[in-house]
Amino acid sequence: MRVVFTKGTGTSYAVAVHRETGAALAPRNGPGGHQYLPHDLVHFLVETEARIKSGVYGRLAAGDNGLFWPADPVERAKAARRRRAKDAKSSPEVRADMVRSEELVGLAVPLWELRRGHVRELPAYVTAKGVPAVVERIVARCDDHADRWHALPVGGSLTLTWVPPA
Repeated sequence: MRVVFTKGTGTSYAVAVHRETGAALAPRNGPGGHQYLPHDLVHFLVETEARIKSGVYGRLAAGDNGLFWPADPVERAKAARRRRAKDAKSSPEVRADMVRSEELVGLAVPLWELRRGHVRELPAYVTAKGVPAVVERIVARCDDHADRWHALPVGGSLTLTWVPPA
């Protein structure tokens, strides 16, 4: 699966997913908020490095629509009905993977910001939890992508390939 992050104005961005399984998805706007590390890009890096199988990107690769909608309006209506039924019975593994992904994003971004001099101290919730080794690897991956993202012009893109964890 290929994931294309396209830079918008300010801290806005769009995400397009090109996958082999499931309906073709319409691109969606990301939540923005960071000039170096778009939230959805950090999730991609977290889920790749931490080998999270049923996070945002693993579920998309498996055919789930996640926060995206099918590009085809007929498929979109069907997907809305399926989503309501599926959300009601998501497995404990899926819920745990989504929680882990969010927690790791919440640890990695402040740590990266501190090391890059964007903030002066870590939030208390980060210092209280400590920093697992996987977060160190995620921060290194953030470093690999942050300057590339920041240097992109508006309309420029980064394309990443999702490889499901073994």
